[in-house]
This record gives sequence, C-alpha cells and structure tokens, in this order.
Amino acid sequence: MRFADRVVLITGAASGFGRLAAERFAGEGAKLSLSDISEDRLAETADLVRSRGGEVVASKVDVSHEADVAEQVQRTLEHYGQLDVAINNAGVGQALARLPDLPVEEFDRVMAINARGVFLGMKYQLPAMVERGEGAILNVASAAGVVGAGMLAAYAASKHAVVGLTRTAADEFARKNVRINALCPSFAVTPLFNDMADEIATARQESRSEAYSRITQRIPMRRVAEPEEVVQAMLWICSPENSFMTGQAISIDGGLTAV
Repeated sequence: MRFADRVVLITGAASGFGRLAAERFAGEGAKLSLSDISEDRLAETADLVRSRGGEVVASKVDVSHEADVAEQVQRTLEHYGQLDVAINNAGVGQALARLPDLPVEEFDRVMAINARGVFLGMKYQLPAMVERGEGAILNVASAAGVVGAGMLAAYAASKHAVVGLTRTAADEFARKNVRINALCPSFAVTPLFNDMADEIATARQESRSEAYSRITQRIPMRRVAEPEEVVQAMLWICSPENSFMTGQAISIDGGLTAV
C-alpha cells in the first residue's frame, strides 16, 4: 500500500497504460483523479476501479485545452484537498509519413496533445504540489523521445519535447521537494501500438503478425513490452521510496535505445 492516503491524477486513463495504471495505483491505496477525451471508456475505467473498492473522480478532459486541464486539477483539490502524484499519460500517435510529406495540420495536432498537454498539466499540477510541500510528476514520453524515429517526425518531436519539459521542470522544482521524471517505453501491447502495426501492415501489404515480427526484429530482446511491465515502472518511479530521482528519462524498451 505504497500510495495509501495519496491522491494520484492520471490523464489518458480510458485505455492502455492509463487504465492499467489506474487499477494498480488504486490497488496500492491511491485515491484517483482520472481523465480522458473518451468519456464512455473513461467511465468504464472508473467503474472498474470502484468495483474493486477504489475511490475515483473522473472527468472528460482534452489535455490540449488549458481550461480543461486547469479544471481537472481544481476539481481534484476540491474533492480530495491535495494532489500528491500526477501522471501525464495522454497522448496520440501519427500517420506514418516522411517529414516532407507530413501535413502541417498533423504535426500541430500531435504536438498540441503530446507536448502542449504535458506543459499544461505541469503548469497547474506544480503549484498544487508546491503548496503541499512535496509531490511527484511522471510524464509519459517514449523511446522516440530519446532517439530518432523514421516516419514519425511529429511523434518523435513531441516526445523529445516531453523529455525537455521534464528535465527543465525538475531543475526548477527540485528545491521545492517535487520530483519530475519521464518514462520512455518503446513498443508495448496497447491500442496505440496495434494501430501502428496495422498501418505498417497495410502499407506493406502484409499481415499484422508479419508487421509485429518486423518491429520486434529491431528490439534486442526480440519482443514488445507487456503493459504491466511499463506500469510497474510507473509505480516505482512515483513511489515515496524513490525519493532521490528527478529529471530522468527512464527507458523501458527491451534494449532498443542501448544499441
């Protein structure tokens, strides 16, 4: 029960890492503030957590809209009276395209959600944590945030921005006892990954399994991650026991960025 009596805010909680994180943090005693752009699937996550005895406040939020982000933090403080941990997990992928072929509108869309969303999250989460005297923020970046990613210029740019924002905020708020880190998973079995694999398969006129095989050949461990492996890292990074790590970009990638 590492998170007993702690309030954890999670964006992008309707599916993938966000939904599983909500389950696991609640299982370790956390009180949750959840958000997502998909109201129906977010409600499913909230009901799942409540069915297991967890306490949840859930709200529809577009993380690229400042008013939405500010409102979630305010609602969290009004309901629980505090904010201890924030996981800025909401994000999107992009259509595969070489940089010259990438529409400006697609670049702006990805940056608005992945980078602006993290910026706005921290803009409102940090003052609440400073007032409390402590806190931990985890921004979900990507292996594409520490290396190049062909055909994914907007996505890679947005995740590099997340790492930059993380390190800058960590430097600014270390003396306020707020730890800020980034998690950089590579490929994991999530809806986002499945969509990308399907797009690769369509482009190459092959099956999804063939696309999976093509992807895993790039990974030294020759497999993609299970969501549980990534969420366990989230739990440790945000844990009160992990009290001296800040400003780091932690890769969970089967060795992808090691070579």
